[in-house]
Amino acid sequence: MIIGPKYKIAKRLGAPIFEKTQSPKFALSEARKGRNRKHGGMASDYKKQLIEKQKMRFTYGISEKQLSRYVKDATEKSNQPITILMERLEYRLDNIVYRLGLAKTRRFARQMVNHGHIFVNGRRLDIPSHKVSINDTISVREQSKAKGMYTFLADTHESVSVPSWLSFDLKSLSGNVLGSPVYQATDFMFDPELVLEYYSR
Repeated sequence: MIIGPKYKIAKRLGAPIFEKTQSPKFALSEARKGRNRKHGGMASDYKKQLIEKQKMRFTYGISEKQLSRYVKDATEKSNQPITILMERLEYRLDNIVYRLGLAKTRRFARQMVNHGHIFVNGRRLDIPSHKVSINDTISVREQSKAKGMYTFLADTHESVSVPSWLSFDLKSLSGNVLGSPVYQATDFMFDPELVLEYYSR
């Protein structure tokens, strides 16, 4: 998915949703914008919902069509649509590769999957949107382990916080899905409730 100028998008949405915008420079820019913003210009409910929807889309790097389908499935299949929606997003294969620390960004994780570097349960999969399941094993293709992006992983992986619902073995470059992701509002830069409200109009 072609995203466009990330810094401009992040400024428009008012959140550092891309890795390159998660910096003191961006935070300072947003602080200045907040001080200079005129009072009384409250955003409409629709605009708030739209912004949250865009934040979710760009965070996971998915298309409007994909997100719309995920929301539809979540609202039709459960009386807890937020839980189902977040599970579907977090269970994407490219997101799992990112969460395991095999890639620094979701975009890079998506490229890894597209280029055939990732195996699921011993089978190569090149579909970033593939939905993993509990007890699945995600690993790096044996022939890919000698590539530069993996040979130095041991030096940087310590700083990665692998979620409790995943496990990762640095030596074998493989991980397992232990359970379901738990949604914590403080862990995300968007409000899924407003996203659901946007699509329920």
